[in-house]
Amino acid sequence: MTIRVLLADDQTLVRAAFAMLVESARDMQVVGEAGSGREAVGAAREVRPDLVVMDIRMPDLDGIEATRLIAADEALAGVRVLVLTTYDTDENIVEALRAGASGFLVKDTRPAELLDAIRTVAAGEALLSPGPTARLIERFLRSPSMPMPSAGNGPECLSGREREVLALVARGLNNTEIAEALGLSPLTAKTHVSRIMGKLGVRDRAQLVIVAYESGMVTPGTP
Repeated sequence: MTIRVLLADDQTLVRAAFAMLVESARDMQVVGEAGSGREAVGAAREVRPDLVVMDIRMPDLDGIEATRLIAADEALAGVRVLVLTTYDTDENIVEALRAGASGFLVKDTRPAELLDAIRTVAAGEALLSPGPTARLIERFLRSPSMPMPSAGNGPECLSGREREVLALVARGLNNTEIAEALGLSPLTAKTHVSRIMGKLGVRDRAQLVIVAYESGMVTPGTP
């Protein structure tokens, strides 16, 4: 299937470069561009992309608020958001995850990594590499902020095995790595993750990480 991508960045040259890269992949297509957060929300509602590559710092409406509006729109339930960040200077990335982003990417990443990130997020996985994720959570997660909305319960509603799986998700492991760590098949690990998301009322693995840390089930620095 072709991954339909919407590019949101206030710099025209950056969008043009990303567009050329995305269009160079046989399994992707650029279906829209936006120069502000408000344009991104409108374009998402108009073209219904599979994924939005969203810059954080944009005029009119920033990428975090735009992500929140997209995530809250039931008509856009299948739209994933991959947020771009300068990482060292962008201290809003955890808020972007709380807002509903499915992952984040450093803006100066290599072209092949951007394409891989798009495929990962479009497939329903969260783009959360263990090192950067742990550092971001340790620095910002427990700072005063609006709690992440959740339609479900807390981790206490999970079985023992599900809590083990959630802890590994919070450390940035993918389904294959979780399966290896717990002696499960990848399909069983995936089933556990899907069931956990349903019980906790979250939309993807990125928000599972936030739930695990905000509930105190996993703490920064946990090996």
